[in-house]
Amino acid sequence: MSKRLFGTDGIRGVAGEPPLDRRTVHAVGLALGKRMRELGVESSALIGTDTRESGPWIAAELAAGLQAQGVGSRFAGVVTTPGVAFLTRSDTFGAGIMISASHNPFQDNGIKVFATSGFKLPDAEEHLIEEEIFRILPGVTPSGAERLDPDPGLDREYLDHLLASLQTPLKGLKLVIDCGNGAASHLAPDLFRRAGAEVIAISDRPDGRNINLHCGALHVEDLRREVLATGADGGVAFDGDADRAILAAASGKIVDGDHVLLIAARQLKAQGHLAGNLVVATVMSNLGLERALHAEGIAMLRTPVGDKYVLEEMERRGAVLGGEQSGHVIFREYATTGDGMLTALRVFEIAAASAKSLDELTMGLEIYPQKLVNVRVRERRPIERMAAVNAAIAACEKAFDGFGRVLVRFSGTEPLARVMVEGPDLQRVEEFSLRIADAIRAEIG
Repeated sequence: MSKRLFGTDGIRGVAGEPPLDRRTVHAVGLALGKRMRELGVESSALIGTDTRESGPWIAAELAAGLQAQGVGSRFAGVVTTPGVAFLTRSDTFGAGIMISASHNPFQDNGIKVFATSGFKLPDAEEHLIEEEIFRILPGVTPSGAERLDPDPGLDREYLDHLLASLQTPLKGLKLVIDCGNGAASHLAPDLFRRAGAEVIAISDRPDGRNINLHCGALHVEDLRREVLATGADGGVAFDGDADRAILAAASGKIVDGDHVLLIAARQLKAQGHLAGNLVVATVMSNLGLERALHAEGIAMLRTPVGDKYVLEEMERRGAVLGGEQSGHVIFREYATTGDGMLTALRVFEIAAASAKSLDELTMGLEIYPQKLVNVRVRERRPIERMAAVNAAIAACEKAFDGFGRVLVRFSGTEPLARVMVEGPDLQRVEEFSLRIADAIRAEIG
């Protein structure tokens, strides 16, 4: 097993195999419980899962590890990742634990940990827990526990919080809700009906194995098709743990996180609520968003990939809006993490209040062609030390002359180098992305 457990979004792997075998999961509970006691945290931990068939036993094994350290737990059952973050903060749990592999297939699962503040643990804190896990792992015996009894009132509390943020009802809107057969399946249709919308729910019948299966935020074909077929005003698709949302306009146009940031930034600025006239995004956000925001007098700051890093920068800058192209959007007034249901609620509320369609609300955003190439590598050598790769990057940047971008980075979880090229001309974007990828293959492929 790798000597690194925590990636950019917690611990993730194939359920039943290291690092998500019973022994390691039990050790995670033990190590987290010990760390909570060291910090003097006396309250219990909150645990939630998405709809994967492995969620119940992972939750039970974590709870057993916590209990062995004298730390109690409450089980929210199937709930979203942002739901766990909210409940951890609002109910002052000592920690929040979400069991989910987000957009991955059902065989995978993961463990995300939130501090009592509702924020994901900083890297340094994860490192301390990780060191303790490896220290105790050889002597750990799993409990064999299979499931916990859920507390049915916790997810209701979360939905009430979201509804309380709504100022303009969604009455008159017909919406398609693609739940991805995940954590939003029994929550999102209820939320939007209570908000006043007519709801057509799809992919809302999870069976433990169909989470993200040809549905949800990474597979929006069914969403677009259903919006067009039913004459809906729009729709939204969530990923497995509903921390991201991809929307569709009545025209069938897909509205991703970059579009949402522009819609929300315009509204917040018009209301005088966009602190510092600043939006925080990542290196993956389209150059078109940066230019559209600039035209509105709004600055955009980029961070590494991961809503955790977006939030950290938002806190440093006092920003109230940030997010990722992939659909993780953080409305800091209401949440400490990306929240797909909150994102959709905000966007459709803006549409309802302005009597504008999503097509109208996204006008002015020109999406530049973008090409992403993954290159399998045998080692991770600093990019700046590879002369041929740097020469290819420099040639691309010179050709685009400020009207394009190049991003080369290594994956945080796989032996891959990721090459992203963006510019106004698709042919040149594809040409340069392949040229840079070939240079990487020649050096370390």
